Amino acid sequence: MKTIEKYVLHSFLSAFFLAWIVLSFVLTIGLLVKIADLIVRGVSVNVIGQVMLIGFPETLWLTIPLSLLVSALLVFSRLSADSEIAAMRACGVNLVSVIKYPLAFGACCTLLCCYVNNEIQPRAHEVGNNLKSNVSVDTGIQLLEAGRPNDFEKVSLFFAKKEGNWVYGLTAYDFSREVTREVTAEKALISTNGTDIVLEMYNVRIDPIDADKPGIATMGRFTHTIPDAIRHRTSTRKEKDLCFFEMLRAIKDLRANTRGMPEEYRRARLSICLTLLSKRFAEAFACICFVLVGVPLGIKAQRKDSTVGMGISLVVALTYYLIILGANELQKRPDFHPHLLVWLPVAICLALATVLLPKNL
Repeated sequence: MKTIEKYVLHSFLSAFFLAWIVLSFVLTIGLLVKIADLIVRGVSVNVIGQVMLIGFPETLWLTIPLSLLVSALLVFSRLSADSEIAAMRACGVNLVSVIKYPLAFGACCTLLCCYVNNEIQPRAHEVGNNLKSNVSVDTGIQLLEAGRPNDFEKVSLFFAKKEGNWVYGLTAYDFSREVTREVTAEKALISTNGTDIVLEMYNVRIDPIDADKPGIATMGRFTHTIPDAIRHRTSTRKEKDLCFFEMLRAIKDLRANTRGMPEEYRRARLSICLTLLSKRFAEAFACICFVLVGVPLGIKAQRKDSTVGMGISLVVALTYYLIILGANELQKRPDFHPHLLVWLPVAICLALATVLLPKNL
């Protein structure tokens, strides 16, 4: 490896690890607050350790690609602003040889993220669901999370905000009856009775009342008990809990329709599995895409002000992930082919790299 190549690679890796540490800290602030709350409440070290282990992998799919993008923009914009790029060209240095090692590192990060997204994250998600059920009752309540479904054997809870044992904007799906009941409440107090969870809800709306009463009921106060909600058991596995080969088997079974599902339901489940699998790989390919786009954009910026690089990083990353998020929202609508739409940002980045790299190298 030549001296110039070592110099560029060292600068790139230094910027990458610094950006990764900062981004990881920012994205895990919520996790750290949650852990601090569990410590104050006297939760065992074993449970706290598990919460940390399952929470950290959830940030890797985002922090690694963003760190690569930030480092590519900042390092190569600085090289360009300090006229080092111009000096390399004047000395006959091939810039392709200079960027090949950052590109190789980005490719390695892509492989790492493929493994994390397909093997570590699904297992962490499954362990997190089981952890809520396999700990003590008081700890289980503290592990309930706002902004995401909290699934139990016959009830799924979703709420917007949680303060102590009070939750706000509660939506509960009751699967214990012949028909699924949707229960919404302005606020609810969560308490326990043995292994049961008791919801004391206020300003409640129930739809439907019962199988033979399809109407809607509203009341100022309503108490709902979830029997044996927190006890030692394994939660029902969902698509996002499936690792790579398990997902492939699920897709194969859905295509063959071995369970005799209704056609519309089968197509929806198949679309969800295909979209989730494609989404995992598209998020991993953000690593190499961000390096390919970040290097020429950094050279083109030609300014020492780091805010320019950060601004470009924000625009590129937001566009990339918003397209993936939009495609993921269509996962239950197979007519839109969402499993192909999630690859659109990858195609856009490759097209941009094809245009920008020859012009700036």
